[in-house]
Amino acid sequence: MERGIRMPWQYKLSYLMGQPIGISFINGQGTSGVLCKEFDGKIQIIEYLYNTQFAIKQYDKEIIQDIHGFPSCQKQPRLH
Repeated sequence: MERGIRMPWQYKLSYLMGQPIGISFINGQGTSGVLCKEFDGKIQIIEYLYNTQFAIKQYDKEIIQDIHGFPSCQKQPRLH
């Protein structure tokens, strides 16, 4: 999928499976994680919690406003 192309987030899911994503919810909040699965009107992601702890979480599709894949890392000037 080319960067910069806008499409409804539902169509992005197959491209983003197994990839790090950011999710914005209709209530203005957001989260990030790796997209694991789509099923029964939900998506499942794995989120980092703390230290070596991760959690698999499910979100109803109806509360999602948009989903974006993480951009690739680009060489940045060194910060001091």
